[in-house]
Amino acid sequence: MHSRLLSSSVGCWRRGARPWTLPIKPAVNWSGWRLYSSAAAVKPKPEKPYYVTTPIFYVNAAPHVGHLYSMVIADVLKRWQQLQGCTAVLCTGTDEHGMKIQQAALAANTPPKQFCDSGAEVFKSLAQEADISYDHFIRTTDQKHYDAVQHIWHLLADRGLIYTGKHAGWYSVSDETFYPESSVKQILSPTTGRKTMISTETGQEVEWAEETNYHFKLSAMRENLLEFYAKNPDFIVPAARYKTVVDEVTSGLSDLSISRPRTRLSWGIPVPSNEEQTIYVWLDALVNYITVTGYPWTPGKESVGGWPADVHVVGKDIVRFHCIYWPAFLLALDLPPPKQILTHAHWTMNQKKMSKSVGNVVDPFYAMKRYGVDTMRFYMAHDGGIADDGNYSNREIISRYQSMLQGGLGNLTNRICSKTFDLEAAIAFGVDSSDLEMTEADKQLQEAVETVGEKVFEKMAKFDVPGALKEIMALSSMTNRYVQHSVPWELKDSSVAAQRHKIIYLSSEAVRVCGILLQPFMPTKMSALLDQLSVATDKRGFEYAFFGKDRTYGVGSSGRKAMLFPPLNEEALG
Repeated sequence: MHSRLLSSSVGCWRRGARPWTLPIKPAVNWSGWRLYSSAAAVKPKPEKPYYVTTPIFYVNAAPHVGHLYSMVIADVLKRWQQLQGCTAVLCTGTDEHGMKIQQAALAANTPPKQFCDSGAEVFKSLAQEADISYDHFIRTTDQKHYDAVQHIWHLLADRGLIYTGKHAGWYSVSDETFYPESSVKQILSPTTGRKTMISTETGQEVEWAEETNYHFKLSAMRENLLEFYAKNPDFIVPAARYKTVVDEVTSGLSDLSISRPRTRLSWGIPVPSNEEQTIYVWLDALVNYITVTGYPWTPGKESVGGWPADVHVVGKDIVRFHCIYWPAFLLALDLPPPKQILTHAHWTMNQKKMSKSVGNVVDPFYAMKRYGVDTMRFYMAHDGGIADDGNYSNREIISRYQSMLQGGLGNLTNRICSKTFDLEAAIAFGVDSSDLEMTEADKQLQEAVETVGEKVFEKMAKFDVPGALKEIMALSSMTNRYVQHSVPWELKDSSVAAQRHKIIYLSSEAVRVCGILLQPFMPTKMSALLDQLSVATDKRGFEYAFFGKDRTYGVGSSGRKAMLFPPLNEEALG
C-alpha cells in the first residue's frame, strides 16, 4: 500500500489567508490509497500573537454557567490557533468598579477592595478549574489599569472630546448605563401591584437620575464608526447583530455620560482633573483589553502584546458597549479597534432565562465536579448558542456523554487498541502496502478522514465553534458504524489478515485525526487518547490532522485499553 503524504506548512490563521496547504486532488486509484502531491506554503512569522479575550466579569455575584461558556469559547479559539503552530494569548479577568460593586460590598458589610479581592479569586478559580489557558488575569483595580484609564481620559480631553454638562435620564444600576425614553417601559407587578420602569433591552429596573457630569462626544464619532463598519463587514459575528449595530448608529448617537458624581459613586477611578467625579465604569472596564498589552505602548512595540485583538468574545447583552462605545473610544484616539467581536447568545433552562429569583441558575463548579471538566467543556461548545440561546439540560449532558464520548469515541478507541488486533502491525501495513481492494465503505471513511480537517478549519474561521465540533463528532460516529459493520473481530484467519489490518488502519486514522482536532475542546482527555495511540507529542499539531500524515504512531498500543470516559456515577445520573 503506497501512500505519498500531504506536505503542509502551518502558521497563524488570518482572515483571507489559509495557514496550511489544501491537498491537491489527484486522480484516484481505488485499488489502493489516494496519492497526494502538494507544495508546502511558506508563511512569514506572524508580527504579533493571536490575541483572544473574554469579557471581564463583575464580582458582585457568584459565577454562573454563562461565565463558564464565555471562558470555554475563548479558550477553544486560543487553543485552535496554537494547534496550528500560532503564538496565541488569552486574557480574562474581573470588572471591579461601579455602582453594582459598591452596593454589593455595602450589603456584605465588607470594604470594597476586600470584597473585590474575594470575588476575583473565585473567578480565577473558575478559570483554573475549567482548564482555561489564560495568559493574563486582569483586574480593574490593578495599578497599571488605573494609570492607563487616566491616561486615556487625558488624551480624550486634550482632543476636545470631553465636556461637562447636566445629564438626565433613566439609569439602570444593574446595567451601569443610562437609557433614552424610547428604551424604557413601565410594567406592573402582578403580585405587588407596584409600577416599575425597566429597560426594554435587558429587563432591568431603571430610575430617573439628574446630575452634572462629564460627557464624551459620541455623536461626533457617528461617521467614523459607519466608515469603520463599512470597511469591516465581518467585524461583528453573527451578521444579524452587525446589522442591528449599524442600524442603531445610522439612526444617530447621543453623547455619552462618562462620569458619576463621587457623592453617589465613590468606588471607581477618579477623573484626573476633578476628584469630585468618578470615571464611568464602562469607559474604565473596556480599557482592560489594551492594559494587558502594555498600553501606553513603547513606540515600535505597539503590537508585541497582541493588539489589535483578533477576537473579543462577549455575551449578546453587552454588544452596545463593545461594538459602539469601544471602537468609538479607540477611533477617537487613532488606535485600531479589535479585528472581530464574537457575540454569543445566552443559556436558558426549560426555555426560560436563568434567574436567581426563579432558582434555575447553574453553578459551574458543581457542574464540572458532577460531570467532569472536559465533559462540560464539550457540552458548552457543542450545545451552546452563538446566534440563538442554548437550553441547558442535565439530561442532554448525560446523553451527549453516553452516546458521543463514552459509547462513541471512547469505545471506538478501546476497540482499535484491543488485544484482538495488532494496531502496530495494522499501521505498518497501511503505510507500506500498495495493492488492496477498497470497498465503498472503505472509500467513504477515507474520504471523511481526508476532508474533516478542512471542514473544521472553515467552521472555525467563521467562529462556528459548535459546527466545528459537530464535524469532528460526525467522523467519530461514522467510524463507529464502519467498525460495527465491518466486524474485524470476526476476521481471525491469517488469510484475511490484510482485510483486518485495513479496517483497523482506516479506523485508527479516524481516531487519531479526531483526537488531534478535539484537543482545543477537551485538552486533558485528548492528551490521554493520543497517549493511548502512542502518538508522538510533536505530531499532534494541525498539520498531522490528515489521512496518512503520521507513520510512526501505534507502537505498543495494542491491549492498552483506558477508561477515557468511564460510566457516570450516581451523583451525575441523579
